[in-house]
Amino acid sequence: MKMVRANLGRNSYDIRIGRGILNQAGRMLKELGFNDKAIIITNPIVKRLYGASLKQNLTNEGFRVTMLSVPDGEEHKSLERAGNLYQQLTEFGAERTTPVLALGGGVIGDLAGFVAATYIRGIPLVQIPTTLLAQVDSSIGGKVAVNHGKLKNNIGAFHQPKIVISDIATLKTLPPAEIINGLSEVIKYSVIKDKNFFAYLEKNLDLIKSLDDNVLETIIAKSARIKADVVENDEKDTGLRNILNFGHTVGHAVETVSNFEIAHGQAVAIGMIAASKIASELGNIDTDIVGKLKKLLKKAGLRTALPRLEIKQLMKAMQSDKKVQRGKIRFVLPRAIGEVFIPDDVSPSLVEKILGEMK
Repeated sequence: MKMVRANLGRNSYDIRIGRGILNQAGRMLKELGFNDKAIIITNPIVKRLYGASLKQNLTNEGFRVTMLSVPDGEEHKSLERAGNLYQQLTEFGAERTTPVLALGGGVIGDLAGFVAATYIRGIPLVQIPTTLLAQVDSSIGGKVAVNHGKLKNNIGAFHQPKIVISDIATLKTLPPAEIINGLSEVIKYSVIKDKNFFAYLEKNLDLIKSLDDNVLETIIAKSARIKADVVENDEKDTGLRNILNFGHTVGHAVETVSNFEIAHGQAVAIGMIAASKIASELGNIDTDIVGKLKKLLKKAGLRTALPRLEIKQLMKAMQSDKKVQRGKIRFVLPRAIGEVFIPDDVSPSLVEKILGEMK
């Protein structure tokens, strides 16, 4: 098992990564001082695969457990669904010391985390991510949110987990498309912070896709370390943490305009290419770096061309994004593999030009 520590003062926590560690969840919670009730929030698919064993493990450790199931899909990450969960927490008698265990992918982590952050002004959160995307990204850093209208994650809070338990055995039951989806965020980390990690991914991509245990532990731990380092220096997303949005400006717009038919990782891959092309057009990077990134993304199975979406709708979605400041759309642009920056002079006309070339 590998362990990464997120050092955030009173909000510090461990990210534990290994095979079979889901069966140690009850012991881990008791080590943190929990010993009474526990609430599992999951979806029907994950419940069928892991719900019973997790509940039994907690019960064996003396916990009184309830398991709440939320339908699968981004559309259920809503205030209405959160309201339903509040009612069920009330009926169970959840207290300020009752942990919520988010068992699932990014949607469950975001929704359960938002509920934990806001129910009786905050109760403990335990992230148990079961997808690669959630293990390397959304379970770490304390951002929790629901969607509202057509905007993604625009109602939320910062609520750090007490622990993150990433069992790589859960990745074996994922369809290949979900592994590919998560690889987008893994590649993102290498571009923003570590050129050696980028080279490692180039060399070991086939082993990653074949779900080699050692390589999976390595890339998840490395991604978690990079994200934790950034969050430690900017927990509330006021500066440095913005670099984690590389690929997300266009990516979130693609998700929104496609009505979430294009998966998050695929949309972010498109966004990374768009940002790289913008950087190249501005003279910040050589075109061969764009080509190098594009080659790795394509080899991973990710999209690098813009689907048939209206550019004006994409621009409108970007203008409504949380990352807009003083009316300007903000982009994270690469300066090299392993280094990015955030300019404030990217013109909308240049963005439209690049998106047009990518269709």
